[in-house]
Amino acid sequence: MHTTSTQSRLSLYLKLVRFDRPIGTLLLLWPTLWGLWIASQGLPDWGILIVFVLGTLLMRSAGCAINDYADRDFDRHVKRTETRPLAAQLIAPKEALLVAAVLALVALALVIAFLNTMALKLSVVAAALAASYPFAKRFFVIPQAYLGLAFGFGIPMAFAAATNHVPAMAWWLLAANAFWTIAYDTEYAMVDRDDDLKIGIRTSAILFARFDVAAVMLCYLLALVILAGIGKVCGLGWAYWLGLVTATAIALYHYSLIRHREREKCFKAFLHNNWFGAAVFAGIALDYAMRSSASS
Repeated sequence: MHTTSTQSRLSLYLKLVRFDRPIGTLLLLWPTLWGLWIASQGLPDWGILIVFVLGTLLMRSAGCAINDYADRDFDRHVKRTETRPLAAQLIAPKEALLVAAVLALVALALVIAFLNTMALKLSVVAAALAASYPFAKRFFVIPQAYLGLAFGFGIPMAFAAATNHVPAMAWWLLAANAFWTIAYDTEYAMVDRDDDLKIGIRTSAILFARFDVAAVMLCYLLALVILAGIGKVCGLGWAYWLGLVTATAIALYHYSLIRHREREKCFKAFLHNNWFGAAVFAGIALDYAMRSSASS
């Protein structure tokens, strides 16, 4: 009986941290990999790479637990979130906080053990952003921008870990990620807009109102323009530009999904952003791999 109970509790914790929904981890991981590959000129230290992959998974999971703790009184009134463990009162709020704390401490231990002091200092900022984001929806009119900073802070951390320096390039890459995040998280917010209006949550979908689709596409455009500028400065070749062209085509496909504001299609567009991030990374990785092959 005790084993069954333990397995049931573990299942609830895994659901709490969205272990069955890796999209959030991927959206957090892609920009981190953009930064790490550019910072290391396509040859990242494998130990650092493993730390960032594990850290991304741990911090995204911790963020989900904190998010559900912050939204526990709201989620039960939203159809899409009413079955979450905290909203359904299947676990206690203190359990969610404990899960988040354990995951964050493990991530911190990885940073302390394997990364340099500058990366450690930036990780504190990253953790503060991740922990405070769920509460930003109470007072920040466009919390998606706040999420963009939280989801992109692995970029300056990656530069710090790889080079012990955070150049302007890292902050521009963070800005590109912030605009991309606003785009895809607005698509996500369009799914819940009616419920969010009822319960008083602030989102970009509510702020942009009837200009929501235009705002999403503008944010995609700004992200791509900044990424193009970065490619120019870094002297990246055709493989990178092919990646950006692919990402542009993906963004246009998302327009076809969200233009009529249908819930299911907006959610499909949000999920599909994994391929936008992957396309940009593939362009970066392939370009540096080709350079390395040519020089050897």
